[in-house]
Parts: sequence; structure tokens; C-alpha cells
Amino acid sequence: MTNNTAASGLPSLPEKVREIQTNHFDSTIWNDFKFRDDDVIVATYGKSGTTWTQQIIAQLLMGPDAELETGIISPWLDLRVPPKEVKLAEIEAQQHRRFVKTHLPTDALVFSDKAKYVYVGRDGRDIAWSLYNHHLKGNDFWYSALNDTPGLVGPEFPRMAEGTDAHAYYTTWFEKDGYPFWPFWENIRTWWAIRQLDNVMTIHFSDMKADLEGEMRRIATFLEVKHNEDDWPALVEYCTFEWMKNHGDLTAPLGGALWDGGSDSFLHKGENRRWADTLSADEVARYNARAVEELGEECAHWLANGRLG
Repeated sequence: MTNNTAASGLPSLPEKVREIQTNHFDSTIWNDFKFRDDDVIVATYGKSGTTWTQQIIAQLLMGPDAELETGIISPWLDLRVPPKEVKLAEIEAQQHRRFVKTHLPTDALVFSDKAKYVYVGRDGRDIAWSLYNHHLKGNDFWYSALNDTPGLVGPEFPRMAEGTDAHAYYTTWFEKDGYPFWPFWENIRTWWAIRQLDNVMTIHFSDMKADLEGEMRRIATFLEVKHNEDDWPALVEYCTFEWMKNHGDLTAPLGGALWDGGSDSFLHKGENRRWADTLSADEVARYNARAVEELGEECAHWLANGRLG
């Protein structure tokens, strides 16, 4: 992909240089995805506020509407199920402004200079605690979708060992860089590297918690959508964590059917720093040092604190 961003001092547009195919991913779908100029891509590592951001964008583009089925409208594009032929046809048939999500690093997807990209960050320790619950509550339907659907590449997604607690889960995730999901640091690093592109915006889970309406207005400006001021109370209400949790049949993927406890498990707590009373001072120091080593001081600070922190 050629571009003129270097002359302007902006980072170069990312180029796809590899495929990632696992029990979760099929990055080859991006090779066949037909972009529209107004597409919106929500990008995260996972459990970073992805569904929350999708709900915000759904309401900004199509709301205020208490009946929007965000969990259906906005699919995870590079999830390997359903097969890409099915998923691409469904997305192509959408007539509204489309918004999909990805959990890939930038070098494994096709990047459009016309689409808008919203990248969501969150402290890795908070992510690991959320992944623990996500994995713990996964049911047989979830494992079957990941492991039994034709086209699996690589090992099956493992069941959580009985008796594993959140601390042990974090330790494995940290020591094995994202296991049993996918590498953590490269995801943050590749998106941070292109944050200055005109069609890329970074937001942070902590900032959405601190000032939801303010962050929604930032996103609305970035996406170039406007609402009457009278709309804003409803827009914000439909994007609060409490409203989403109470309407998980609309907001969670498949209404939460892949997890024991349904959407109540998928939209679990929405809290940060649950690790603070569990990790030792040495473990905290090791995480902080690794973050600076992997990301640099500026990015590591943003990932831990957000824009407003």
C-alpha cells in the first residue's frame, strides 16, 4: 500500500504482512472485506471496553434507540465463526453505516485510509482479571464454537483448569504474553504507532468511566455525527454500563448465550484495579517495567492511566 503520510510527518499507513489463524482468528477475511468509505472499525486487544465502545458508536450513528441490537449489528470481523463467506454476505447486506470490531494487530489486517478506526486501551492487569471471568464462565457452546467448527487452525482453545484463581490466571497470562488468548503487547504497540493518523482515534476504558458523556462527544466529533442537545441524555443513558448490563440481550454477543449466566457474565463488573489487593509489590513492579520495555514510557503511562489520568 502506498501513501503520502511520510511527507506530512504522520506515520505510514500500516501494511498487512501476515495472516493470523487460530482457534479464535481468521485474519484472511480482511482480504475479501469490501470497505465503504464511511466504515468504522472498533479495535482492541479484548476485554478493554470493546462492547461498550460498540454500544456508544451504535447509539451515535443510529440512536438514541433503546431497541438497537448492537450485538448483532456489529460483528467481530476476524473471529473465525461463522465462516467468512456467511459473515461477509451479512455485512455487505447492511444498509446503515457499518461498524465492526477487530482484535488483530495492525499488521494482520487490511487498512483503509477512508475508514475510521477507534482503538480502545485498558491496563493489562484489568484485562487479565476480566479475561479470567470470561474464560471461567465460558460454556460448552463457546468451546464448541471455537474448537469444533470446521476450519480450526492450530491447537484447540483450552478449558480452564479446575481450581484456577484470578491470580494464577493473571500470572500465566503475563508470563506467556496473553495465553491462552493472543499476544498482548504487540497489539497495543502496533495501534499506538499509528495513533496520529487522521482516521485513527485512541480512547481508554478509564476515561469512559471517568467522563462518559465527554468521551462520547469526542467520538461523535471524530465520526462526524451530530445530535440535537435534547438527544444527549438518552444517548448517554443507553451507553452506561448499568443500562447495557440490564439489556444484555441487545448488547452482548449472541445475547450472552456463550457464557454460563448469559449476558450478566459477559458484562461482568466493568471495574478496574481488582488486582490491586492481590498482586504483590514485586508483581506490580514487574508489570510496570515490562510495559515500559514493550511500549515505551508514553504509551505505558497512557495504557495504565488513560488520557485523563
